[in-house]
Amino acid sequence: MTSAADRAPLQVAVVTGNHPFDVPGFHRLFGEMPGIDAYVQDLENWVHDWGQVRRSYDAVVFYHFHQETPQGAFAEAVEELGASGMGVVVLHHALLAWPQWPEWSALCGIEDRCFGYHMGQQVRVEVADPDHAVTQGLTAWEMGDETYTMADAGEGNRVLLTIEHPLSMRTAAWTRTHKEARVFCLQSGHDQAAWGAPGFKTVLHRGILWAAGRI
Repeated sequence: MTSAADRAPLQVAVVTGNHPFDVPGFHRLFGEMPGIDAYVQDLENWVHDWGQVRRSYDAVVFYHFHQETPQGAFAEAVEELGASGMGVVVLHHALLAWPQWPEWSALCGIEDRCFGYHMGQQVRVEVADPDHAVTQGLTAWEMGDETYTMADAGEGNRVLLTIEHPLSMRTAAWTRTHKEARVFCLQSGHDQAAWGAPGFKTVLHRGILWAAGRI
């Protein structure tokens, strides 16, 4: 039987910063997800936590692009991830954040995150693992997106989606465990060309639910 707590909307922090994006479209993407109350905020607000709610979120989605390795309170906030079992989602350019920081590389599941990027590509997304809760029942789809050329997610990751494209890394979505936390990583998600694809919206929604332990 589903408990009242399970029926309550998930409380999700969506952390942004240091990269421009379509603000109305991004808010609409999360606003249309059933069962999720998303609070879009920049990294500074998430770290400094004026309302003292950071530790109470069910999941946190990272969509930031800060490059300098964090120090002090910023490092401490990230290093806390995994201690409580809060779900973590690493979306698109957040995979490229803090490229020299081993802590973030360990969370993402890719040791070498040197990258190239290629905007305006047309890609076909294939389902590599149809048995996972995030991808169950999905079929391949096509969409426009910005792609990355970087090392693929390898050992220690469960690859869910792949892309075969000369200007893209092959692994497009994967899950892993970081300390006590479920982590879902999704390479896609630059703008409305991806956000409007039904397959993308389904995978991101389910990825958040899975990271939070809801599915």
